[in-house]
Amino acid sequence: MSGEDRGRRAFAPPLRCALVQTDVAWEAWEENHSRAARHVALAAQGGARLVVLPEMFATGFSMDASRIAQPEGGPTERWLAATARAHGVHLLAGVAVAGTGAPLPFNEALLVSPGGEVRRFAKLHPFSFAKEERVFGSGDTVVTWDVEGVRVTPLVCYDLRFPEPFRLAARETDLFVVIANWPDRRRTHWSTLLKARAVENLCYVLGVNRVGEGNGLLYAGDSAIHDPWGETLASAAGQETVLFADVDPAKVARTRDTFPALADVKPRYSR
Repeated sequence: MSGEDRGRRAFAPPLRCALVQTDVAWEAWEENHSRAARHVALAAQGGARLVVLPEMFATGFSMDASRIAQPEGGPTERWLAATARAHGVHLLAGVAVAGTGAPLPFNEALLVSPGGEVRRFAKLHPFSFAKEERVFGSGDTVVTWDVEGVRVTPLVCYDLRFPEPFRLAARETDLFVVIANWPDRRRTHWSTLLKARAVENLCYVLGVNRVGEGNGLLYAGDSAIHDPWGETLASAAGQETVLFADVDPAKVARTRDTFPALADVKPRYSR
């Protein structure tokens, strides 16, 4: 963004975000609602306006899609709406959703407003290493949501390994949010890629991962948020916790004005 454009845009104040790093009971959505409720309450008490829960926070990363996927408006979606209303916050969380008229359910990120409005994003890249594509459909649209004047683009877990959707949305994004069930054995990849996406796109990148054990896999968490220069604002590993950080859209604009690398991106290459 040029200095002239930055001068024309009225920036929203910083958005306080809460990263909820929680353990997840395997395929036990009622128990996970209770666990998450405690953390969301703490996040709201800490002044958060956007509260982020992990991928498939209500079930764990189960491939038993027919068992765990809930219809649109199902119990977990209703819980998210009621919780967002009760605390007056925006909730971003991962849910397995049975697609209306689709052959397979979707691994989705839902954004629920304080008024209970629900917006949806379907994971773009099912995790073929775990054969996720056999039981969950693939999304095909990158979305960006306005959250109190901050432009937020959601992605889900394995999507982090692919720079293309990040670059596609970068110019219209202040904050990328990546929700995950990313196992301990590849934790270095998770941390490295989160920071890289912040540096290369000159914006905030927030990643929320679970902790604990699920279906034989260990999860270290390593939830973190990085600013547009790649500096780590908050991070934690190995335990349930709620992290806080402020996302300032004016800082994104200043960073891109100071170091205008996005203006040098070539739309096409040849070889």
